[in-house]
Amino acid sequence: MVTKRQHRRSINTSGHAHELTFSCFHRFPFLSKDRVCERLAESIRTACLDLEFSLWAFAFMPDHVHLIVHPSRPAYDVAEFLARIKQPTSRKALAFLRRGFPEWVEKLKVPRGQRTEHHFWQPGGGFDRNITEPRTLEKMIDYVHRNPVRKGLVAQPECWKWSSARYFLSGEQLPSLAVTPIPPEWTVGMSSQ
Repeated sequence: MVTKRQHRRSINTSGHAHELTFSCFHRFPFLSKDRVCERLAESIRTACLDLEFSLWAFAFMPDHVHLIVHPSRPAYDVAEFLARIKQPTSRKALAFLRRGFPEWVEKLKVPRGQRTEHHFWQPGGGFDRNITEPRTLEKMIDYVHRNPVRKGLVAQPECWKWSSARYFLSGEQLPSLAVTPIPPEWTVGMSSQ
């Protein structure tokens, strides 16, 4: 029996924000290393700048990523945005593994016909939820920030290094990945406002 690969369907609607979640290959904890998180942060900064997306919230978990983003352009493509994040991060991480940890490269091997691919990210687009209302945005930010607490990694969301939770609590930005302030029209009706 042949199983078809499921593809994430993005709904690229002007004015919507997006909660994006994507995972490391086989949920390996590649993002438990700061050097990998720094590379990921660099790719996110570049993609946001080049494609005009605002980063509103994030959390890098050891084996997956949560981003809440808002495209500034009326016409945009979430799949292109994700590719601009995932491809450079994957390329750099795989090069690092090939140089120093060849045993890991074997674990990332996937045959594709006559060729072999190596995956850093789980194939497919991950999860994409469109956000249209401030209350939904508030709930999604809370969900993203509380993920490290739910997983037992920290006691409070702001204690997780690779998260925007500290920014929402005290205004403190992570030097390698700053979030964009959320516009007032998106904060109407939020409980903290």
